[in-house]
Order: sequence, then structure tokens, then C-alpha cells
Amino acid sequence: MMMGHALTGKNPWPRLYLHGLVRAPDGQKMSKSKGNVVDPLLLIDRFGADALRFFMAAMESQGRDIKMDERRVEGYRNFATKLWNAARFCQANGISASTSLAAPAAKSAVNRWIIGEVVETVAALDQAMADLRFDAAANAIYHFVWDQFCDWYLELAKPVLAPLPLAGGVGGGPDGDVALDPDTPTPNPSRKREGDLADETRAVAGWVLDQILVMLHPFMPFVTEELWSKLGERTGYPLITAKWPEPDASVDAEAKAEVEWLIGILSNVRSIRAEIAIAPGLRITVGTDHRKLTDDEFENQKSLFVRHGPMLARIGKIEIVQFFYTGTRIHLATGRLEDRTEDHFTVFGSGRPFGVGEIEYVFGLEGLIDIAAEKARLTKALEASTKEAKSLEGRLSNAAFVEKAKPEAVEKARADHAMHAAEAERLAAALARLG
Repeated sequence: MMMGHALTGKNPWPRLYLHGLVRAPDGQKMSKSKGNVVDPLLLIDRFGADALRFFMAAMESQGRDIKMDERRVEGYRNFATKLWNAARFCQANGISASTSLAAPAAKSAVNRWIIGEVVETVAALDQAMADLRFDAAANAIYHFVWDQFCDWYLELAKPVLAPLPLAGGVGGGPDGDVALDPDTPTPNPSRKREGDLADETRAVAGWVLDQILVMLHPFMPFVTEELWSKLGERTGYPLITAKWPEPDASVDAEAKAEVEWLIGILSNVRSIRAEIAIAPGLRITVGTDHRKLTDDEFENQKSLFVRHGPMLARIGKIEIVQFFYTGTRIHLATGRLEDRTEDHFTVFGSGRPFGVGEIEYVFGLEGLIDIAAEKARLTKALEASTKEAKSLEGRLSNAAFVEKAKPEAVEKARADHAMHAAEAERLAAALARLG
């Protein structure tokens, strides 16, 4: 065929894409004589064809070769499992295939936010594909699925949806490892939570999941086709022939800002809980200084905490929000406001500050931990990290080590030094916050 085109003077291909070499994990060129050839069929047997395919796309950066990394292939296998379990969670909560190419109508901030995230992800994918940046395209859909949809949207949707137990008594979360059963009918509607918001959330979640399957299909064709066929009636057409997403929607800036604020509060609370090892079930108090807020900011903060109180109480285990130097406090689970005259600032003297946007909050520690014991623990950990960072710094400053050691050993030493230096900085800041 090439000969025929050459004779006729026609260009056989309008555009060629030349990718880099796939190298051994140490960066060397694969060869049978070196015995470092990686058999892709063995990788497929271990991790699946989708995981290997996604790895190749995500690592394909223009102008660079690809180092084979089985840990990353395994990570993308875990990504496929994450998607599968998210789909199973949706199915168990009455969420099924969408019937609309355009985004459903939505009133709640969380639903409007996730629709906007789909809009942005489709735009990012379209641009990356046009630029032949397959790594950027793969990473765009990866982070949307894992970070926005699985980690946050489904978590924020749980208080709205009636928690329905899965078959066999398995818990109802997107990380519960269970089988997707196409023969199991949608749970009895009488067991669903009634209300427009629950119905809206099911419609939006089903639509978003469909957009995910379509966008992810070029990278992971097998698992997405399987899910597509089992999540609802598709009128006889497979995923490979489905239309590319056309959300017919825009990013709602107000909803985006509101949900990012909510995620910011929850993320900081989770991080502080993990850092200080506070028991997951303990209820906490969060405060902010009323004097640093304008009247509009104060009213907006009250409105946000009341509106999202059930989510903050359920997910973050936040019991009370207190505005310092004013009598206002909010019981998040019920939305009840109290007006007191006494000053509640003193209970946050040893609290942990954190910021979301332009506003600073305090995670109240009074009565939750032994401050002296926590200081001792952080001090010991700081000394260990500082000692290790200095040891690695000395090794890296030794010219003989840098010149004679294997490149991967030098690279590991630099990575370890950066990790311990960052940990020492984090621990020092944590100690300073405890006073």
C-alpha cells in the first residue's frame, strides 16, 4: 500500500505520532541479551489489560521515553477497582443509566458543582486530545473520577440518599469490594428516601457516571464497556458507539465556590484528626473570629454552616461551630442557633488553626488530647526526621557518592532527603501551633 501511494504521489497518512521507547524500570533499553525485557502479557495477567493500557497513556509525555513501573500499573488496576465499586454503590442506591445526553436540571450546590466539573473535564480532554497530549488526557479523567466523583461527590451525596444495604450484608460505600450484579433489580422504591433532592441526586449521579464511562472508554475499554452494559437499558447500542459527552451546561461559579469551601473544611478537619490521632467518632468544635469578618461574611458563614450542617456533622464529625467574640454558635446536626453573651474564645487557646479561602478557622483541641503528650510525640518525631535529613544532606554533599553511586541510588537519596526535610518542616509547624 505504501508503494502504491508513493507511486501516485499521495500522502498515505495525514499525520504521524511517534512515541518514545518503553524502557526497563532502571531506564535501560530492553533487550533479550540483558534479560530485562518485560512481557506485556504477563502484566496483563497480573493487572489487567485496562491497567496496562492506562499506564501507557498516562506515561506518554511527548519527547520522553517511558520507564516501566509495575507499581503504577498496579495503581491503575486499583483505579479500575475504585470505579467498579463506585458503580456498585450507585446501583445499590437506586442510581442507574441516564437517559439524557445533556446534564439534568439541578438545584443543589453539590449537584450543580459536579455538573460543572464534568464540563471542565470534557473541555480538558478535548484540548489534550487535539494536542496529542495523551498523558494530560489520561490524568484529567483520572483525577476527576478519583478525586471529584468517588472521593467527594459520592461522599457528599450519602446524606441525601437512603443508605441501602448491599447483597450479602456488605456495607454501602464506594470502596466496598463487591460484585456488580446486572440481574439484581433496582432496590425497592419504597425503601428510597422520598423527596425531590434525592431524586435529583440520583439523576445527576447516573448522568455523571455515564459521562465518566464514555470519557474513560478510550483508555480503559473493557471495564467501562462491562459497566455500561450492566447499569441499565441502553436500547441495544454498546459503549463504543455512544456519543461523546455534550453536557449542554456551564460551570456554576457560585456552586463551585460553595462546594470547594465545604471540601476545604472537611479536608482540613480530616488532616488534623489524622495528624493528632483523634478518635474518628469524637465530635469536635470549630470556631472562627467574628471580629475578622464583615457583616456580609458573617451572614454568609452562618448560612453556609446551617445549609451544609448535616454533611459537616456526618462526614467531619463537627458538632458545634462557634463565632468568637459573639454569642452565636450553631449545632450543625440540627441547624439550631444559640445566642450567648459569654466569650467562648478561651477554649480555643490551644486549638489548631487552618484556613479555607480568606477565612481562618480553629479546630478546638480542648478536652480531646493531652497537649503535653502530643508535644512530646511531635518533638520526638521532629528530632528523628531532622537527623535523617541531615544525614542524607551530608551524603549528597559528598562528591564521591554523587559521582560513583548508581544514578538510581542518588535519585533515591535526593527523594528521601526532600521527604524528611518536608516532614521536619511540617512537624515544626505543628509544634509551634500547640504553643
